Amino acid sequence: MITYAKRGYLTDDFRIFHLVTRERREFDYHYHDFDKVLLFLKGNVTYCVEGMNYELKPYDIVLVRSGQVHRPVVRDDSVYERIVIYISRQFMEQYRSDTYDLSECFDRAMQEKTSVFRTESLEKSRLYRITKELEESFAQEEFAGELHRKVLFLELMIQMNRAVLHGDVQYLGNSQSGTRIREIITYLNTHLTEDISIDDVAEKMFMSRYHVMHLFKRETGDTIGNYVTNKRLIRARRLIEEGRTVTDACFESGFTSYSNFARAYKKNYGESATKMQILSTQKKENVVQYLSGRDSTGEMYE
Repeated sequence: MITYAKRGYLTDDFRIFHLVTRERREFDYHYHDFDKVLLFLKGNVTYCVEGMNYELKPYDIVLVRSGQVHRPVVRDDSVYERIVIYISRQFMEQYRSDTYDLSECFDRAMQEKTSVFRTESLEKSRLYRITKELEESFAQEEFAGELHRKVLFLELMIQMNRAVLHGDVQYLGNSQSGTRIREIITYLNTHLTEDISIDDVAEKMFMSRYHVMHLFKRETGDTIGNYVTNKRLIRARRLIEEGRTVTDACFESGFTSYSNFARAYKKNYGESATKMQILSTQKKENVVQYLSGRDSTGEMYE
């Protein structure tokens, strides 16, 4: 059975990487437990996110939400260069109020049914200068360096959200004929916690069972069954992190068998859901200790 791999681990609030791939390479479909911003600089690349395909141009901004299945497709031997920023969702939650939300740019992308923003002359903008300054700050050890990096990151997110809210970005549409696959994925995610069958999807899309399965496999690299299972596991993991019991997370995510859920969870994440719950509880206790003034005691992927 093919499953999407969870790639990369983020132990910091955010990290930035400047990556250059000088030979043609094939990337697998995968997902992250954190949000990602990718600033495309150079190459001949199609970026695939949840069945949507985007032909990138230099300085396009790709926004990938936690749990979204994605991969870049490198079309030739051209140098593929990009700046990638990993962002902890828990960290971003700290910067949400009644008057602002630094995740607004991600939410707006979801509303516009896209994952790519395109702006005019981004390379000359303050947003790009801050991105480069943030990148360079990780190679420096100056006074209050960690605090300075956090300030730069927050400024970057503020500028990105302002560009979106001021209408300074173009929402990039699907570059290939992908309306049907988008409709299928939307339907699956909308009914994720319900009993979903391929026949139900086929009937809803007015397509044959074979056509639905073939189209989904071709566009996403996996089967509908595996996609749904992985999405439910991602949802269950998030619920556990939020404090739900393992049993509640299992059934609230659409699983009908606890034993099947437990096996799938351990196979996908390499640890039991119960262990995840214990670690999540300990992490929250450490955060509470830190905030109250008491002491508290990866591999890079595209």
